[in-house]
Amino acid sequence: MARRLTFEDPGFFAAFATLVEERRETSPAVEDTVTQIIAAVRREGLPALLRISRQLDAARLEEADLRVSAEEIAAGAALCPPEVRDALFLAARRIGEYHARQRPADAWFKDEDGLELGWRWTPLDAVGIYVPGGRAAYPSSLLMNAVPAVIAGVTRIAMVTPPGHLSPAVLAAAQIAGVNEIWRVGGAQAVAALAYGAGPIAPVDKIVGPGNAYVSTAKRQVYGAVGIDALAGPSEIVVVADAANDPRWIAVDLLSQAEHDPVAQSVLITDDTGFAEAVAAAVEAEIATLATQDAARMSWDTNGAIIVAPRSRTAELVNALAPEHLQLAIDDPKVLAGQVRHAGAIFMGRLTPEAIGDYIAGSNHVLPTSRSARYSSGLSLFDFIKRTSLIACDETSLETLGPATVALADAEGLSAHARSVAQRLGQGAIR
Repeated sequence: MARRLTFEDPGFFAAFATLVEERRETSPAVEDTVTQIIAAVRREGLPALLRISRQLDAARLEEADLRVSAEEIAAGAALCPPEVRDALFLAARRIGEYHARQRPADAWFKDEDGLELGWRWTPLDAVGIYVPGGRAAYPSSLLMNAVPAVIAGVTRIAMVTPPGHLSPAVLAAAQIAGVNEIWRVGGAQAVAALAYGAGPIAPVDKIVGPGNAYVSTAKRQVYGAVGIDALAGPSEIVVVADAANDPRWIAVDLLSQAEHDPVAQSVLITDDTGFAEAVAAAVEAEIATLATQDAARMSWDTNGAIIVAPRSRTAELVNALAPEHLQLAIDDPKVLAGQVRHAGAIFMGRLTPEAIGDYIAGSNHVLPTSRSARYSSGLSLFDFIKRTSLIACDETSLETLGPATVALADAEGLSAHARSVAQRLGQGAIR
């Protein structure tokens, strides 16, 4: 059973602090293994990649087997059920429209001192997308990572996925998104190959996409050589609900994240003790009927929580948790949403389950976890573009701003900096 926290209990704040501060850390053994894998792939390239894949994935692959051919993509995608393909098309369209609206404008202007300034946005050249192939296949995650990259104008998108059965739905999603470079390699070795290159796999500029502890650790270790989207942890949801809800709806909302992973976290915040008990009972009834009940049971019993607290304290509790997903199943959800500063995505109203955002709303479902919503955002168009500053002086603006530049450079003891401006000031006409 999930833990219970009641605001009136003397130990509430200590128990809540424990809930907030809990970390599902990567073990030292994972760190060491990933370090060795990355070093081997970086040092040896393709031979290490194939050897490690044989050892860890029992994949008897040669170089010629690594890339999924265009014919295989087409044949696999053709096996995707029509209703799933139609749903993927709808999702891709909505994701594309949502992220296209995020595109910022370039700018170029002259300020009051005559200096011309601006910025421009350009896409990354190459992005690697990790698509898991273990616990489940997630074509939705492929769309969430690939479509914004395409909208941004990224010209090369390389997808890696563990060897084995390639889900028709994943191949259909790749086809719909326009991803045609797919490699049969997974785990930390795939991340290393994307970062440093390995045989036919050329290095990329940024790696995005979810994965297990080995994949997340590898992304962290290669950061700097390449960019990464985020260090994603286990899934999280906080549901704020009042007694006007059907307890079964809320129970399933909580389980929608618990079923992802045994270390996922689901939290209910309500101001009604009776409703809290009803939801707890509904969870027990619903969990027994899930195909994913093993993961959901472990997640709910180990990491789940039911918090009974006054509505006036709800925003404070939510901001402390800074959840990946926040669902507000209450009257006037926009009022409470306006008080929440830290959440990856907010689902407002009794008819807006988090699953809508996972699949079809158009907003991105790659969101900050482990309280990182305090300082970061979900995946967006901005992850696939970069900003370059633009500066242009003429004679008037250099004469206006040059003396202060020289003074600051001299104050910092950087004589070449100062001289690079001073010499131009002494030349009269600017060439």
